[in-house]
Amino acid sequence: MIPDPYRPRYREIEQALRLRIASLRPGDALPSDADLCREFGVSRMTARHAVHRLAEEGLLSREPGRGTFVAEPPSHRRANNLIGFSDEMRRRGRDPWSRLLRRELRPARPAEARDLRLREGDPVVALLRIRMADRVAIAVEHVTLHGRCAPAVMHADLERGSLHDALRAAGLVPHRGRATISAEVASPDDARLLDVPPRSPLLVERRVIVDARGRPLEATESRYPADRYALDVDFVVEAAPRDGAPGDEARREGAAGARIEGARIEGARIDGADGGRPG
Repeated sequence: MIPDPYRPRYREIEQALRLRIASLRPGDALPSDADLCREFGVSRMTARHAVHRLAEEGLLSREPGRGTFVAEPPSHRRANNLIGFSDEMRRRGRDPWSRLLRRELRPARPAEARDLRLREGDPVVALLRIRMADRVAIAVEHVTLHGRCAPAVMHADLERGSLHDALRAAGLVPHRGRATISAEVASPDDARLLDVPPRSPLLVERRVIVDARGRPLEATESRYPADRYALDVDFVVEAAPRDGAPGDEARREGAAGARIEGARIEGARIDGADGGRPG
């Protein structure tokens, strides 16, 4: 790999290790910190930082006294970050692709107009995809995009390519989102598209994504078989309020972390909003 003078050295090491991990199996050993120092000509702190970042993503496991190993592919996604499906599956060592069943420009329906802050009947792009990993259907995905996204996506490759990459290339950058997570049973259409029995349990995620100026870009519903996908949630445990204690209301309103109201996850960040690659 040719060094990039504008990229931090730990990012160079991180990217090189990602490429190696893609060709390895869970449990395979990676170079030690000392080996990485010699290979890349960096300090031990820089090498450790690169490895630590990959370990935080769940790609590597560090075992004291034994070394660093390729981790088992994670089966869960952290609900307070939205990483692109393609990148997420590649991190697990799987081959992501989509079956594009529908792509059309049509008038917005009432719920779509509300989510995207449009008038009913304004133009939107509607997509229906089955998100695949290898030969397994992971989700049925219904996407509605603001009409200004049409030039970017109507002719884009949405089977092997990334929707968010197509938007970013047109200057429409996904930045933040809000999602609601619920449990439902598979409809006859879900059962057929996902190859699951009718009324099987599904994890359903409905989200709206906005750009850096807060303008809605996308309203999406993803329907996952419960035995193929899961979401992990960080939360804060609030102390029981004491009657009349000052600051109780502020504590109730200002709890940090992912906030759970029933099954609502609020304030999710889009991985890549600071320069990464959602999609």
